[in-house]
Amino acid sequence: MARRPRLNLPYIPQHVVQRGNNRQVTFFTEQDYTVYLDKLKDYSRRFDVSVHAFVLMTNHVHLLMTPTTATGVSQLMQSLGRYYVRYVNNTYKRTGKTLGRTF
Repeated sequence: MARRPRLNLPYIPQHVVQRGNNRQVTFFTEQDYTVYLDKLKDYSRRFDVSVHAFVLMTNHVHLLMTPTTATGVSQLMQSLGRYYVRYVNNTYKRTGKTLGRTF
C-alpha cells in the first residue's frame, strides 16, 4: 500500500518521529548521538529548517521543526537518514537499514 502524501507547509511547525528499523536501537554510544546532532544541525542549515526541540532516545527520535519551504523537512530527514545509516554501517561493520519509518 502506498504511503499517503504528507501535508508540508512552509512556516508551519512539524513534529517528526523517526523510529529504528523494527524499533531496534539506533544509538549505541554517546558518539552516535553527537554525530546525529551535528548532521541535524548541518542539514537544517542547508535546507533552511529551524529545529526548535529534539529528543533522542535509544531507538527513536522526536524533532520539532519549522521549514521555510514545502520540501525542507523531507529533504532534511532523507539526507540525515542516509548519512546516519552509512555512519552506523561503517562504524559497526553492519549492513542494511538502521532508521526506519518517519511519521
